[in-house]
Amino acid sequence: MEGISLLLLYFFAMPMKHFFDEPIYVKHIGMAHGVLFILYVIYVFMLWYKKNIDLKQMIIFNFLSLIPFGFYYLDKKYLQ
Repeated sequence: MEGISLLLLYFFAMPMKHFFDEPIYVKHIGMAHGVLFILYVIYVFMLWYKKNIDLKQMIIFNFLSLIPFGFYYLDKKYLQ
């Protein structure tokens, strides 16, 4: 969900703001993305604590959340 909200923010809300002068989309999608991002980071820390993933994986998981389409790589490489 967090990755999809990032894509919506980058490829829908921001173009609507800059090309069509409609900042309302950035406000709402940006807020949803912010909440989902915080929940994602908390979830990764919970995985680190409860499932004993190593520090390197935790850093990779958090880094991939910052890259558009990074969640696809994360899903293919680590979650399947």
